[in-house]
Amino acid sequence: MTRFVKLLILLALCLSPVQAAAQVGLEPTVSRVASPGPQRTERIEAELVPMSAWAAPGSTAVVAIKQTIKPGWHTYWRNPGDSGGATTLSWTLPAGITAGEIVWPVPERQRLSGLMNYGYSGVVYLPVPIEIPASARIGTSLPLTVEALFLVCSAEMCVPDELTLTLVLPIREEVAPLNPRDGTAIATVLEKAPRPAGIAARIAAEGDQLVLTATGGPLTGQNPGPSYFFPFGTGVISHPAPQTGAWGPQGLTLRLTPGGATRAAGITAPVQGVLVTAQGAFEITAQAGDALPGATGSGSLTAAPDASASSAPAAAPTAGGTSLAVFAQALLFAVLGGLILNLMPCVFPILAMKAASLASAAHEPAKARRDGLAFLAGVLTTFLLLAGLLLGLRAAGEAVGWGFQLQSPPVTAGLALLMLAVALNLSGVFHVGAGLQGAGSGPLSRLPGGVGAFFTGVLAVVVAAPCTAPFMAFALGAALVMPWPLALGVFLGLGLGLALPFVIVSLTPGLLSRLPRPGPWMERLKGLLAFPMYGTALWLAWVFGRQSGTDALGLLFVAGLSLAAGVWLIGGGQAERMAGRRGVLHLVSGVLALILTGGTLVLAARVPAAALPADSSPEAGTTLASTPWSETAVQSALAEGRPVLVNFTADWCVTCKINERTSLSSAKVGAAIEQADAVYLVGDWTRRDDVIAAELQRHGRSGVPLYLLYAPGSNEPRILPQLLTEGVVIDALEDIRP
Repeated sequence: MTRFVKLLILLALCLSPVQAAAQVGLEPTVSRVASPGPQRTERIEAELVPMSAWAAPGSTAVVAIKQTIKPGWHTYWRNPGDSGGATTLSWTLPAGITAGEIVWPVPERQRLSGLMNYGYSGVVYLPVPIEIPASARIGTSLPLTVEALFLVCSAEMCVPDELTLTLVLPIREEVAPLNPRDGTAIATVLEKAPRPAGIAARIAAEGDQLVLTATGGPLTGQNPGPSYFFPFGTGVISHPAPQTGAWGPQGLTLRLTPGGATRAAGITAPVQGVLVTAQGAFEITAQAGDALPGATGSGSLTAAPDASASSAPAAAPTAGGTSLAVFAQALLFAVLGGLILNLMPCVFPILAMKAASLASAAHEPAKARRDGLAFLAGVLTTFLLLAGLLLGLRAAGEAVGWGFQLQSPPVTAGLALLMLAVALNLSGVFHVGAGLQGAGSGPLSRLPGGVGAFFTGVLAVVVAAPCTAPFMAFALGAALVMPWPLALGVFLGLGLGLALPFVIVSLTPGLLSRLPRPGPWMERLKGLLAFPMYGTALWLAWVFGRQSGTDALGLLFVAGLSLAAGVWLIGGGQAERMAGRRGVLHLVSGVLALILTGGTLVLAARVPAAALPADSSPEAGTTLASTPWSETAVQSALAEGRPVLVNFTADWCVTCKINERTSLSSAKVGAAIEQADAVYLVGDWTRRDDVIAAELQRHGRSGVPLYLLYAPGSNEPRILPQLLTEGVVIDALEDIRP
């Protein structure tokens, strides 16, 4: 079978109905690099490594495909389960050299809502025996080459990655020691790998279940403990269904749920697979027939827990079978999250715009209703556009999350100038649409009809998007694995929650009547409310500087100065026309200044991104020392018996920065970390980072902030609230102290 045909088969697997329920999107990567050492893609690093330092003539050498899989991704066992495809190898070897089959380690059970896959995550070795002929000459070296085809999957997508791996294996006469780097790990895999052990097995249908009995060998006289059966063939059993049973003096009994193939044809051939018990993992062949004696009577079997490495949210629905209950729950949480989003710090500037608009229409119910509904339309339209873009990018294989637009320096720079323009408009430097009359209108709302309110809703979403609020994590995580119509419904629920307070007030004349009647105070209010917008513009400029460096920031300042001059000239032209003069010179000069602004903005966006300074961690210069996050850093600290506090943050996340200044950098928190002997790690998502995006997805999040606290001896962290207090952090650290 050619490599091209294998790629087509794996692509077909990804597009099958079952696969579509767990993963969407394809981005195949094929590598033809044939140099020794590790080869890598964005998702996986692979290397061909020997167990022993060299091989002897006439011996069996063992080499292994070493996979280092990035967090949030996994590869598959020989039976992938409900979706996926096994790793395949195609060898190119010298004459007389033969490669055996993969010695498959026991897989993890990777649960994804209603599906169950069998595979691997993290670091895994796939050993392969290599037969060395007796004619191999001592002192020579054998070049080994293998084309490895991995189907690497996350909760949203699968990618066939093909890598060409090579190894030069020396031939010597004496007995070889273990390879000091990987030899012990490979030997451990071989020692624990499933193998035949003289176990007799039978399988038969009993009602709507299959009864598997296994006796003899290491099962005799032993309590097998937690047990599980992995069949080699697909469709034999229902993989997600629980496996229960009992044990007796001679062995054990497992009750299984039949799979589709078994339900259709029954047990027509021996069933082969791996039986995993507390005594080890054993290959068995179960013949069709009655239950073996001595396999019950001593007690019930303990169900083997999932060793899941799935990156999907625990409660996320499958893309192909979302229940109405799950969709309703996600929709409810989305509305609640949108409501709470109004209280998040990143939305405060938009509250200023809402306040100005409400004040202008307080005693005109028809206008208030129009503005309220137009604001709602702007919010929902922008949420739909952002959600559609986010879902499209994820389907195309991009690792993006909520607030992804502010990871783009050009977008950040453009928004900074837009916020500056809004602030100058609030300050009365220029006016949109009508002239100086209509003093009661708010920013952008001077456009005809409800267009101004519509664009206020647009700005509200753009500025609020970098924030996440309680209840949003489940809603967004669930939406990203739902069919796209349901996913868009969840995003619309989030927009409805964000707009709901403003809409309710605008549709309630009794509430509006409590506001003072229009007057000069409204102009003073607008001038005051301009300052939050100036602050937002400065914040966005700071984020842009962090992303692109000081040279780009300097060009952005020039663009901001040119923008201010342009709108000031245009405002002067408006005043000239109000006085009965043409004001052409002002208008032309202002337009030229705005053209200069656009050109300078393009130059700023094209400046190559500068490397982040060594002290660019959010905690630099504070009492709380930190190191960059990586999965390796987490596991290293846990291996030392130390707790780990992880802060996933970004410079454009206002909530993150407030938490860091108020709850993560105080002397008390520093003392609590020191007393707990904890390691503090920071994952900076200011710029796009696919590894961090995958880790966020693994914990059911699509944006920052995310705070994780790992206790020694546990690989699953405690997730802290998104709104932190000093006490919450200290109490959490004290809870994990011995």
